[in-house]
Amino acid sequence: MLNEKDQKQLSERNITEDQVNSQVAQLKRGTAYVDLQAPATIDKGILRLDTKQVQDCVESFEKDKEYYQFTKFVPASGAASRMFKDLFSFAETGEDSKFTDVFFAHIHCFAFSEDLDETVKRLYGADIDTLLQQGRKIEVVKALLEKEGLSYGKLPKALLKFHHYERFNRLALEEHLVEAAKYADCGKKEVKLHFTVSPEHEQLFKDAVAKVIDRYVEQYQVKYDITYSCQKPSTDTVAIDANGDLFREADGKLLFRPGGHGALIENLNDLAQEIVFIKNIDNIVPEGKSETTITYKKVLAGLLLSLQQRTFEILESLDEGNLSDNELNDIIAFAKKDLMIDIPDFVMAYNNIEKIDYLYEKLNRPMRVCGMVKNEGEPGGGPFWVKNMDDEVSLQIIESSQIDHSNPQQEAIFKASTHFNPVDLVCGCWNYKGEAFNLKDYIDPSTGFISNKSKDGRELKALELPGLWNGAMADWITIFVEVPIETFNPVKTVNDLLKPMHQ
Repeated sequence: MLNEKDQKQLSERNITEDQVNSQVAQLKRGTAYVDLQAPATIDKGILRLDTKQVQDCVESFEKDKEYYQFTKFVPASGAASRMFKDLFSFAETGEDSKFTDVFFAHIHCFAFSEDLDETVKRLYGADIDTLLQQGRKIEVVKALLEKEGLSYGKLPKALLKFHHYERFNRLALEEHLVEAAKYADCGKKEVKLHFTVSPEHEQLFKDAVAKVIDRYVEQYQVKYDITYSCQKPSTDTVAIDANGDLFREADGKLLFRPGGHGALIENLNDLAQEIVFIKNIDNIVPEGKSETTITYKKVLAGLLLSLQQRTFEILESLDEGNLSDNELNDIIAFAKKDLMIDIPDFVMAYNNIEKIDYLYEKLNRPMRVCGMVKNEGEPGGGPFWVKNMDDEVSLQIIESSQIDHSNPQQEAIFKASTHFNPVDLVCGCWNYKGEAFNLKDYIDPSTGFISNKSKDGRELKALELPGLWNGAMADWITIFVEVPIETFNPVKTVNDLLKPMHQ
């Protein structure tokens, strides 16, 4: 039962009572597991391009890019605290581990080591090596993580120094500026980037960009258009307690929690940009090791542009009508083979008008081309053929938590998966008339996540919205392409920065 204060909270967040009731109902009944039909594998849902096809896609991109608007969209709102989980633990207990042994043995290999050395001198009157020789490792860690030092434990990953160069060091954010200049300039030397940030960090982002932007404008001869947005309060979700009642704070107010990265479909929708590259903030390498990444960004984009162009031509002809049986059969063949759309056999029994209506609906949707990497044991979502509640089968990126692992058949399909999702997407967000799709129309709300959490010692069930590249894009035209493992270099822990691709 919502009271007057609750209604005020909802109004402040632009959330309706119906939304709250729907979320509570979903939390009580639980989210349904997905219905896996098969893993997406090479030639059965995932394209493997040969050398000529790679070259053709790159050439297609370079030839046509001047006719499009590109934006690079980087989710960057998360704090880097998880990167330093082991160091936080060490600071509390003082107990060494394999992780801390590696960290301290290679401490001067990190791009932030010079800043850290200056910070420990300021705080403790001695350099890093002296403190380590004195067994004062905890002071070194505190200088790195805490507010009085570099505050790396609270900053977003974007604002951490990731890579060392001969004369300077670069923040993760800077590497994205550099990478974008090499493929997202639209042929007009104009580069658009959009970072999603948390409100408390937005000014820090702007300050960091202001310090370095002139350097990259001069070096790459491009003009940058950098924008920011925060996750909307209207995408926050409620939670329920152990009794199934709305979880309330100690002061009686409703607890609202961020809806997860799926909430960012709102930010993407508000951008209303034509072609959007999506890549996580921490999957970035030094400039000298980025050639393969740049190439495959162009490959994915070139494939998207060529498929989208053909699809738009078909939609215009469907709009006009009067297509022959052979023409419709050719369109169905293209949809199946090139766009990976599963079209049931019964569609072939439709008359021509019914086929035109069906195909128009199937083809007039946002399109995404997603890079997929061979699974070498990394955690994360993967590509599968999935049946939805309407018995439609489509390609989807599925997280392990969405799968019923107690079902032998589903578990067998899960284990047969050969690839995983590195979050490497190129998205076509306009229709064939040059209008922006309303991306919220293509979300599958049933694919949210429920997690068990606690607050102030009390258990709660929390709801996360369908993930940005999972259920939030469930009804997009989806094409999966195998990309080299070299394009996937995430930094999940600080020691990942010691891996060869980051050094």
